[in-house]
Amino acid sequence: MTSAPHALRPAHVPRVLSIAGTDPTGGAGIQADLKSIAANGGYGMAVVTALVAQNTAGVRTIHTPPVEFLTEQLAAVSDDVTIDAVKLGMLFDAPLISAVAGWLEQARPPIVVLDPVMVAASGDRLLTANAETTLRELLPLTDLITPNIPELAALLGERAAATWDEALGQARELAARCGVSVLMKGGHLDGAASADALVTADGDVDVFAVPRIDTPHTHGTGCSLSSAIATIYPRAGDWAVAVEQAKTWLTQSIASAEHLQVGQGNGPISHFSGLWERGGTTTTTPERIAKDWWDGTSDIRAEIDELEFIRSLTDGTLEREAFTWYLSQDALYLKDYSRALAEASKLAPTPAEQAFWASSAHGAIATELELHANWLSVDTMFDADPSATTTAYVDHLLAIAARGNYGELIAAVLPCFWIYVDTGARLAPYATPDNPYATWLQTYADPSFEALNQEAILIVTTHAASADDTTRARMRAAFETSARHEKHFFAAPMASTA
Repeated sequence: MTSAPHALRPAHVPRVLSIAGTDPTGGAGIQADLKSIAANGGYGMAVVTALVAQNTAGVRTIHTPPVEFLTEQLAAVSDDVTIDAVKLGMLFDAPLISAVAGWLEQARPPIVVLDPVMVAASGDRLLTANAETTLRELLPLTDLITPNIPELAALLGERAAATWDEALGQARELAARCGVSVLMKGGHLDGAASADALVTADGDVDVFAVPRIDTPHTHGTGCSLSSAIATIYPRAGDWAVAVEQAKTWLTQSIASAEHLQVGQGNGPISHFSGLWERGGTTTTTPERIAKDWWDGTSDIRAEIDELEFIRSLTDGTLEREAFTWYLSQDALYLKDYSRALAEASKLAPTPAEQAFWASSAHGAIATELELHANWLSVDTMFDADPSATTTAYVDHLLAIAARGNYGELIAAVLPCFWIYVDTGARLAPYATPDNPYATWLQTYADPSFEALNQEAILIVTTHAASADDTTRARMRAAFETSARHEKHFFAAPMASTA
């Protein structure tokens, strides 16, 4: 069954059905298939062909449910769910194979990948001898077959290949005979590299070689690789791309296998090692991050409320000299703050985030400095020398911007939104007609600024929630450092004009 390319839209999660036997230790069979599908971005489903009592040392017994139960499972899935790809594993005997073949002909799933499970790595048979002919009859109903060297020979009824060229010749013969693609897995051959060959029905060949990993922990590699390919292909629409990506993932999973320490025999691969390494294992949400970060600055915010500058603003007793000093430093700060926002726009991964930070950069200059002009001369607004406090805050932002880490940068600029809005919520009630700073206090609680603040919080915390643990920690540190700079900035006018 040679299908036309079947590529899903990038955002779609491939729905992949594994039809295979079980492994109660979780390293092979449908348990490994479901892990592989999930690790490669798919939604896994499973129909059980056989219940296998096995572990990392070998197979003990095999129980096959009635064929009628197999067909009921298949019907239950396909009657309800649109299937994007099917992976076939252990089929065990002729009646089971015939039932699966009948379902394939009826359901016509767009992609079928067959891992011809015949003999376990331990040497135990997983396909009865009289079922080999029936399995060969199933091959034309598939799109890709992924045999190892012994399985390839068994499918052709020949002796196992001893060399690469001999194995490649057998793969070409099987692909041409069945009209499908064949991924010949060369792991049984000697050599420093482990090479596989993707052979099309037309005889085209792509070779995929990776350094051989010296480990006994390879239980379930065949199941896992074929499931990964079946998951990736619906998005990629190209067998070579799917194989390359799946092998990259599998290589990392094998390399990390020893850390699992599962079983006393040949242990399983570590299906999720890459995900754990990149993203950690702690589930978090933007809402949880926002609460944790905000609660973490409660002491800083309490100290801001007690500053003489803030208290004098609320009762209107602040000396004008201290206020204009603050405004002149704020103007200098906003000039460089806008540069940090512009850099965040350049680094942003989505058009919406690019637009938000670019608009904020413009607002920091155009809108905010327009407010400053009510108190300072436009011609001399930037003439003041930056204070040590202003310089320290700006240097903090621009140093992070220079490093080019988007997450850290947007976390660092967030307190200028969030703490100002929070402070303004408490200052606004003091914007009475007799307070000389009433118009300024009203700007703190502007509804449009609050809306921008909420959007900034969502962008930053959403990014943090999807980041790995290290990046998330660095983002929080940048946020808290900026919060401390905000406090120092509010404290500086009284110290400088004393």
